[in-house]
Amino acid sequence: MDPDLDRFTSRRSTVYGQRGVVATSQPLASEAGISVLRDGGNAFDAAVATAAALNVVEPTSTGLGGDVFALYRTAEGAVGAMRACGGAPAEATIENVRNSLEAAEDLSAYYPDDGGYAVDESQEAGMPFYGPHTVTVPGTARGWEATVEELGLLSLRDVLQPAIRYATEGFPVSEVVASHWAGAEELFTDDHAREAFLDDGTAPRVGEIATLPRLGESMQLIAEQGADVVYEGAIADAIVEEIRSKGGFMSHADLAEFEVEWPEPVSTTYNGAEVYELPPNNQGLIALEALNIANEVGAGDHPYESVERVHAFAEAMKLAFHDGHRYITDPTFEDHPPLASAAWAKKRAAKIGETANHDVTFGVPEANAEDADTVLLTVADAEGNVVSYINSRFAGFGSGLVAGGTGIALQNRGASFSLDPDHPNRLEPGKRPFHTLIPGIARLGADDWAAFGVMGGYMQPQGHVQVISNIVDYGMPLQRALDEPRWRYREGGELAIEPHFDTTVAARLVRKEHDVRMLSPVMFGGAQIARNNDGVLSAATEPRKDGNAQGY
Repeated sequence: MDPDLDRFTSRRSTVYGQRGVVATSQPLASEAGISVLRDGGNAFDAAVATAAALNVVEPTSTGLGGDVFALYRTAEGAVGAMRACGGAPAEATIENVRNSLEAAEDLSAYYPDDGGYAVDESQEAGMPFYGPHTVTVPGTARGWEATVEELGLLSLRDVLQPAIRYATEGFPVSEVVASHWAGAEELFTDDHAREAFLDDGTAPRVGEIATLPRLGESMQLIAEQGADVVYEGAIADAIVEEIRSKGGFMSHADLAEFEVEWPEPVSTTYNGAEVYELPPNNQGLIALEALNIANEVGAGDHPYESVERVHAFAEAMKLAFHDGHRYITDPTFEDHPPLASAAWAKKRAAKIGETANHDVTFGVPEANAEDADTVLLTVADAEGNVVSYINSRFAGFGSGLVAGGTGIALQNRGASFSLDPDHPNRLEPGKRPFHTLIPGIARLGADDWAAFGVMGGYMQPQGHVQVISNIVDYGMPLQRALDEPRWRYREGGELAIEPHFDTTVAARLVRKEHDVRMLSPVMFGGAQIARNNDGVLSAATEPRKDGNAQGY
């Protein structure tokens, strides 16, 4: 059951620090990042330490069995990106997956019994949501290692120590994490998974001290032997055995061949701010296209508490989703049009009128990606490094599989593939699926850099647009920019709002023919931001999560 985030209101201030700031969704993870900064690490070392700690203290949203991405600005002034995202196994063809599903005696464990995923016996089953066929090659371990080796000052062994301590010595479970962990009681049916994350079949409750000794042992092994143990050593053996024993296709070669990428970020300028995102296979182009369209129609020129502002931004977002969700996939398999160009935005902006546009749709068919569980953290240090770092297994604990006795839950990112051979995001060997994860970086002034992001499936680009506009168009302090009530489009065409959203504006949106719905705050993402403004460090965190921003 989700915590009642509307029952109380509380006040937070933007956090300031002199030597470093960390913002994340769990306080113990923030402390891990700060401790690494105190020990001589830089923002990149702290980012990996924080991410590793989140694997333990927020295991419901991230893990070594998933992927990791980064956007950053270095102290030397370079803007860059890191992508550690694996593809489908070499044997994972549409035909092989279909044959495997047809041979299975019981498909109930592969598809959730809600959200429209249940199998229709009269039709061919689509891509499963859970199970061995949804596991793509996990990129996290090599991504962490590459981050500290290329950009950090410390070793991987050094930065993993806080996470190892939490896993082996224990940590108190926080409220939002406890509410999500309870879902593992039904998800996990296999002994490996239940022994790793449940105590006699029960998830830990709020405030209970939890330990994850198997995960701690795996992290210690990685600290001692490096990330290769996940791709070519004992952990690789456990991953392959787990997946193949359940009917999947992952091989040792699939794992061993995985490499980290350093793609060029994509960017645009919005009201004087340079905004950087990840290129495909991530959905960063959607955020950039939406900002460009919003700029074209002057969305940020309207008063903040006006229906015109929300309508213009929401319609820009809808058009960007319509385009991006038709073209974004692994760029080595499919090209895409110039979605982030001013010319494209000018043409698309002509579609925005006084009422909601009902001639567009969004969502990647069969991707099951609208709502997902992710962690995003941000770090800034006194040297000038700022980094936005995002980790995920896609949906909560992922595929439902845990690799043997490693305590590593394996992602279900492959659920975003389609088994339709004509779909651009169709399953193909070695292909990376459409990925929702998008860290962000923005240059807000001459020497003013911010690392930011908003977690949660299709909420991510919508959150990016709203946070950037709050800061750039309306001059909000960091914490207020995250606190303000949000809106989001849903795949069904509804414009969802939070309970604290201005009711007058909501009523006027209905008159503009928006299908307005009210949803719980937990559906509107989890934002973090860290900033270095000419040497002044500041950070803010999401009120919809357990976390905090911390400086020193």
